[in-house]
Amino acid sequence: MYAMVLSARGARLTFQELPDPIPGPGEVRVKISACGVCRTDLHVLDGDLPAIPYPIIPGHEVVGRVDALGAGVDDLKPGMRVGVPWLGYTCGECFYCRMDKENLCDRPKFTGYTRDGGFASHLIADARYCFPLGEHGDDVAIAPLLCAGLIGWRSLVMAGESKTLGIYGFGAAGHIVAQVARSQGRTVYAFTRRGDQEAQQLALSLGADWAGASEDRPPTDLDAAIIYAPVGALVPLALRAVRKGGRVVCAGIHMSDIPTFPYDNLWGERQIMSVANLTRKDGIDFLAIAAKANIRTHTTVFPLAEANEALAQLRDGKLVGAAVLRS
Repeated sequence: MYAMVLSARGARLTFQELPDPIPGPGEVRVKISACGVCRTDLHVLDGDLPAIPYPIIPGHEVVGRVDALGAGVDDLKPGMRVGVPWLGYTCGECFYCRMDKENLCDRPKFTGYTRDGGFASHLIADARYCFPLGEHGDDVAIAPLLCAGLIGWRSLVMAGESKTLGIYGFGAAGHIVAQVARSQGRTVYAFTRRGDQEAQQLALSLGADWAGASEDRPPTDLDAAIIYAPVGALVPLALRAVRKGGRVVCAGIHMSDIPTFPYDNLWGERQIMSVANLTRKDGIDFLAIAAKANIRTHTTVFPLAEANEALAQLRDGKLVGAAVLRS
């Protein structure tokens, strides 16, 4: 197999030929067709997340086909197209798993972080955490749904029954969630870096009612805001934009420190919440909704060997929509 491997914190990925992996009990081997590039991959590269087991293969928005089965796998078949998401394993025994909150599992494993991921030609996945995808839709277009879409969906659910929704950071997740929100009849306000005309035009083309800079005040108070950009300074801005009783959902796995802000910004029963990972139910629910809502992902495709360039463009804010690696 071939893979882009991270050998140490801050290192460039290196293209390597490795032995073909063999699935163990309860596992499958997936021949990868496409893998989305997510901001979380940058956090893995930069060592922002704890206890990274180097060397590691990043990538957790995986689309491919099962090509080998481990012992005991009987609900997936060779040739079946599947998606492999960020959450790659849970213990099933801890307090959170027993409370149907597997996204908070005490002993989880994460694709592309604590187990090898999708910046490769093949990967090993826990069969329980593979989503059958059927045959409708293009692999590249589907790949961003496996994290940007799933985390976006979970954050949208946590935003509650908001009618006016602000989206801070209109990248891979934002452009997917905006479409889901519009299909639900919500009014969408998109916030981008100042001067990012491409992202603002994309937002408007996808049905946003307004698009502007993160520092701008929207034309009306928001019921809720979701922050996808990993910028703590956006939290006070979003709090000022939501009405009394409104909610600010922080959707990233990592964020820079939130600066101090006046208590008055929070007062009035405003809430700040975070999103942690996903559940398999999130995946099942969202993939069904995405198909019905005819979600369109905007992607830029890179060959697997150009993963470093894709990550650099993501870091520099040069991508509109999502980057996807083709294996």
